[in-house]
Amino acid sequence: MRPDKTTEQEKPAAEGLPREEERLSRVALMRMAEAGDPVMGRLIAEHGAVRACVNARRGVLPPEFVERERERVPASRRGTDLDRLVTSWAARYADPAADLARGREGGSRFVIPGDPEWPTQLDDLGDTRPFGLWLHGRANLRLSCLRSVSIVGARAATPYGTTVAAEMASSLGDRGWCVVSGGAYGIDGAAHRGALAAGAPTVAVLACGSDVCYPTAHEDLFRAVRAQGVVVSEWTPGSHPTRLRFLVRNRVIAALSRGTVVVQAAVRSGALNTATHASGLNRHLMAVPGPITTEVSAGCHALIREGKAVCVTAVDEIIELVGAIGDDLAPPRKGPPRPHDALNDETRRVLEAIPARGSAGPAAIAVAAGVDLATALACLGGLAAAGFVASGERGWRLSGARRG
Repeated sequence: MRPDKTTEQEKPAAEGLPREEERLSRVALMRMAEAGDPVMGRLIAEHGAVRACVNARRGVLPPEFVERERERVPASRRGTDLDRLVTSWAARYADPAADLARGREGGSRFVIPGDPEWPTQLDDLGDTRPFGLWLHGRANLRLSCLRSVSIVGARAATPYGTTVAAEMASSLGDRGWCVVSGGAYGIDGAAHRGALAAGAPTVAVLACGSDVCYPTAHEDLFRAVRAQGVVVSEWTPGSHPTRLRFLVRNRVIAALSRGTVVVQAAVRSGALNTATHASGLNRHLMAVPGPITTEVSAGCHALIREGKAVCVTAVDEIIELVGAIGDDLAPPRKGPPRPHDALNDETRRVLEAIPARGSAGPAAIAVAAGVDLATALACLGGLAAAGFVASGERGWRLSGARRG
């Protein structure tokens, strides 16, 4: 790799450049560098997208930048990795205008930092912030993600998992929240469908081009997402998914929303990768418990047991975490009300002192309840009026309603 010898007159200034020039530069960079490349991210942050593109295309970098990057790696690897990286950038350059035209012809739009539709929460990703995003759909990405929750989980989900994901997404949609997920089989697909059923926008973050349908069986789902929400991609139209790209896109899923809910996940799962990103970004992390005999819930249980995620079982509990402080509190969970819940302590003790079978006199009941006789008689009168007890020849006994 040669140091950058470009003169100051040849170097385009980062400020005051036409937006279209920066847009084209970022389109080019999305082909040249892999999404989430921190070295390219630092180069753009220091020198702007236009100059970064010029440097990468020529295979040269500013000397001071090279020196700082080499200090980041062990001495034994200094230079080698960076040289290979820059060489690969230059080799992958393609005409950005053609990519931009292809995307627009397919119905996609390209947004970059500073655009009205750019979600500023992506800036939390720092050096790994997307260079730009391809969007395909009717919904506005930034506005949709102002109140959003990510729902992720296993592809090989159980009926329990897909039901929970769909119901949570639908309830969130009913409450005015957007659902973000990855468009995959299992939990992702169920979450998108639940949001769509509620008539709410949903965001599908793909590991391929915005015009590529993967998985192919989700063609109808993606069509519905585009009609009601938006499909998001960091890759040039026509790009196909790879295993690494699925992991890379998970950071965007976590960054776009206020919190992430893991519905089902095995101990080794891509959903746990999203959970790690959410924690690293200081987003709320939640997990749904499942049967302890189901391996596909083992990852959720580990997150809860290790204190990394909050256990949630209802949408109210999710919104309490991600919503406005003090305004979105979940109501306390209570069991079904019972008739004797309204009884005071003395009356309850008198009621408990009556034998389950047979009868007892008021004096025996008073002794067993630990109250005086007058109090026992007063309580027995109230209990009889309420239908809890009845008086007979042999004393007081429980009524049929109390026995049930």
